[in-house]
Amino acid sequence: MKKSNFNLGGIKQNVPSGVVVFLVALPLCLGIALASGAPPLSGIIAGIVGGIVIGSLSNSHISVSGPAAGLAAIVLSAITELGAFEIFLCAGVIAGVLQLLLGFMKAGSISNYFPNSVIEGMLAGIGVIIILKQIPYALGYEGSSFSSERVFESGYSIESIWLYIQSIFDSIHPGAVLITLISLAILLAWDKIPALKKLKMLPGALVAVIAGIALNALFLSTGSSLAIESKHLVNLPVPQSLGDFAGLLTLPDFSGFLNPQVWVVGATIAVVASIETLLCIEASDRLDKQRRLTDTNNELRAQGIGNLVSSFIGGLPITSVVVRSSANANSGATHKSSTIMHGILLLICVLAIPFLLNMIPLATLAAVLLLVGYKLASPEKIKNFLKKGKFQYIPFLATILAVVFTDLLTGVAIGMAIAIFFILQGNMKRAYYFSREELQDADEITLKLAEEVSFLNKAAIKKTLKNIQPNSKVTIDAKGTSYITADVIELIQDFANIRAREEQIQVQLIGFKTNYSQYEHDQHSHITIDHRRSM
Repeated sequence: MKKSNFNLGGIKQNVPSGVVVFLVALPLCLGIALASGAPPLSGIIAGIVGGIVIGSLSNSHISVSGPAAGLAAIVLSAITELGAFEIFLCAGVIAGVLQLLLGFMKAGSISNYFPNSVIEGMLAGIGVIIILKQIPYALGYEGSSFSSERVFESGYSIESIWLYIQSIFDSIHPGAVLITLISLAILLAWDKIPALKKLKMLPGALVAVIAGIALNALFLSTGSSLAIESKHLVNLPVPQSLGDFAGLLTLPDFSGFLNPQVWVVGATIAVVASIETLLCIEASDRLDKQRRLTDTNNELRAQGIGNLVSSFIGGLPITSVVVRSSANANSGATHKSSTIMHGILLLICVLAIPFLLNMIPLATLAAVLLLVGYKLASPEKIKNFLKKGKFQYIPFLATILAVVFTDLLTGVAIGMAIAIFFILQGNMKRAYYFSREELQDADEITLKLAEEVSFLNKAAIKKTLKNIQPNSKVTIDAKGTSYITADVIELIQDFANIRAREEQIQVQLIGFKTNYSQYEHDQHSHITIDHRRSM
């Protein structure tokens, strides 16, 4: 029987990553709320619900949910058009109900049809955007908060990026730059020095935050010109009484349900949030070192419930979000208790110590996010894709550029269109088929691959492998196969090397080549399998 992940050791192991995600989520929740034209606390409420409610209901151990930058433009436009945030909350309730219905209709399987090149391109593109948007805070830009949104309001272009960079360097705060550099040094040291990496209960991000608070306190006490003003610090409401606590929540104006435009906005949010969630879940599963597969239909239901709860208490719409999920994975998370922990920390801080959080320099938090962005768009990742054939690197690069210069959904759509074009160009007659007995009862399963297997066949193969029972014998026959996409090869590798070991599944591979280069000159498209259980 597979060992359960729900154990005290797992929770203890994931406390440090929960702290890191909390530190990453805090500025994102505030920033997205402000960019959406909503009350700042609405972003924190969405983060709390995404962590505690969706984290508890989801079966993804890596993904983190919260307010999403991809919805900011939709929310801003809707609040302006509807005239009140309370009326907009009704649209959030509608979106939650529709997501629940999508989950019960099993619409989550659409995520299986996104190729890895597009997913990785999306991650890298988001990494670039994160870096661009954190530069003002890292340098202590003296303009008004989140003014970069106005620079990019007409979309990303060479001209707008140049104006953006110019406006930043016109006014740099030396104190913020110093804190950013020291925070980066601490984070890099914690990531590189073995002795520090072992301090799991003291994550580098927490040390960087403490150092940032201490340095700024020193600057303020000595009257130094390096002191950072309050507009460049975290800013949360500080409740003074029980009445203030109750006043933190905003309830929907239920008369909004009589407005047809509210229903249109709700449907729009449901569709966009669901697509973003499915994209991010697919990416999160790739970030999971144990390669566990998330039930996407269950995820849609969890997101629906989360959006219902968030909207009823004054929170922004929620999706699964890549930045926090990647920070979660990179900080060593292995269990969803990390996600729940970050939600609990957000709740505790809002209720108990907002005054302490209000001492954190945004420059320190920018340093944390700069490293997250770098890891998502690392030169090494881009270099590896450039070594692959055009079927991989062209959709990858196109997705990066499109995500950066347009938006997330448009970027993914462009990447998908290019990937499908290449697939259809050379694989019009490709097919996938397999012969098997009933998976629930069979001890021996034979899976036969067709002559050509593309990423469009990934969903069927993934479903078949997922349903194979422990202690089974599996034969994967590729004797008649001339081409297998890298996505499917990776899927088979993960099954044979990880899950088969854990569940005593004997895997036998027949006819696999070391290189499928007829359509992709991909040096990494070979199968590497531990045959210890196949003999």
